[in-house]
Amino acid sequence: MLIGIKPCISPDLLTTLFKMGHGDEIVLADAFFTGDALNNRVIRADGIRIPDLLDGILQLINLDDFVDCPVIMMEPSHGDVLDPEVEKSYRAVIDRYWPNTPPIQRMERFAFYERTRHAFAVVMSGETVKYGNIILKKGVIPVKKAN
Repeated sequence: MLIGIKPCISPDLLTTLFKMGHGDEIVLADAFFTGDALNNRVIRADGIRIPDLLDGILQLINLDDFVDCPVIMMEPSHGDVLDPEVEKSYRAVIDRYWPNTPPIQRMERFAFYERTRHAFAVVMSGETVKYGNIILKKGVIPVKKAN
């Protein structure tokens, strides 16, 4: 256990976050997502909810502020409905760490799958809410100027 790192951040996830460069994307996927079929770098986080993962991850990395949409979720299929509480719970965590993040963008399901193919990694969570998948684009750590 490391001081300041939440227990939901496994050694594999910590290593992955460290290896990611700015602009790389990580998918936090629900328990039903086809992560292994879409990406070769899959990290297991069974039993852990996405808001908890967001809370652990977003204190370690910043979101890309050079793009219009550093956070993406899947839009519902035709005729399906979203539970607004899902995005609201994710947004609450995002705002705790990175309050100037633009609104979460929604992406069509198959476009989301294609984006996942090119992501740096997929974290398979224990999340069971409908349309709970989310993509985070890692930013550049701001450099403080010396006095």
